[in-house]
Amino acid sequence: MMTAVGEPPELKKYSGTQRAAALLLALGQEHGIPIWQQLNDDEIKELSSSIASLGRVPAVVVEYLLGQFSGEVSSITTLHGSYETTERLLEGVLAPERVKDIMEDIRGPSGRTMWDKLSNVSEGVLAGYLKSEHPQTVAVILQKLKPDHAARVLAALPRDFGTEVVMRMLKTETVQKDVIVQVEQTLKTEFMTNLSRAQRRDPHETMAELFNALDRSTEEAMLGALDEKAPEEAERIRALMFTFEDLSNLLPSAIQVIVRNCNKRELALALKGAPEEMRRLFFGAMTERAAKLLRDDMAAMGPVRARECEAAQGNLVTLAKDLGERGEIVLADPKSDDAMIY
Repeated sequence: MMTAVGEPPELKKYSGTQRAAALLLALGQEHGIPIWQQLNDDEIKELSSSIASLGRVPAVVVEYLLGQFSGEVSSITTLHGSYETTERLLEGVLAPERVKDIMEDIRGPSGRTMWDKLSNVSEGVLAGYLKSEHPQTVAVILQKLKPDHAARVLAALPRDFGTEVVMRMLKTETVQKDVIVQVEQTLKTEFMTNLSRAQRRDPHETMAELFNALDRSTEEAMLGALDEKAPEEAERIRALMFTFEDLSNLLPSAIQVIVRNCNKRELALALKGAPEEMRRLFFGAMTERAAKLLRDDMAAMGPVRARECEAAQGNLVTLAKDLGERGEIVLADPKSDDAMIY
């Protein structure tokens, strides 16, 4: 491509979409409205995503792109494109619902492109969707993912199906662009949309996590006040909360995993303020020598503030949740058939 007369060298690193994005960012709401209103949703999303990832744009590039408006922007040293500036720009141009949908789409689950978004979906969830797709489609998708993530997804697929996918990947040469576009569109309309709906959380779950993070006295005060104003809501939140006391319902093998992974001073502090039954549960998950050392550490601490014990107990709960999310323990009723340790 030949360089135009007067074109600044810095412009070379900007693609056509990025140049359009920088121009629209510079035009702002007032001058940009007629342009934005002529674009369809896909074009708006593409330009919005590009604006959000622009970062700093040198003034010489801005002035060149603006052309006849260079006098107005000659004092500008840089522009800064971000998700926030993109959202503010769109709010003055489009209806709130369209702005929300577009921003959610370009932010995605921590990714700018469909493949970035897909790389942030757990291998189990993605494999569960892909196992019902055609092996050739799966082969195309796995080739677009990062190798480590693709490997985990492949391992989660049924063995025979995974082998067929590998054979397709070995035979596949350059995939035509229109095929990639079609696969992306299918992922967007079928998988990502359904995933987004599935991930919408009950607000009571969010509040339960929030209350779990509060100190004990604040938690009790807030739930007590909620009992008076909305007893049914308080009951639902309590049912969803996972507390230190709930650890007593775990299988002994799950307690052993927690003990192996926790900070031993945190454990000593947590048990220092725990009832004797809870202490016996944790001591029983340890070797006799380790249990004696822990008891000695607890005795050596002397008096400790209740809030320190509560904080340590909260950290153990957080650890248990993390272990549960990683599949190392199951936070379920031990009498349930689903309560298994992996």
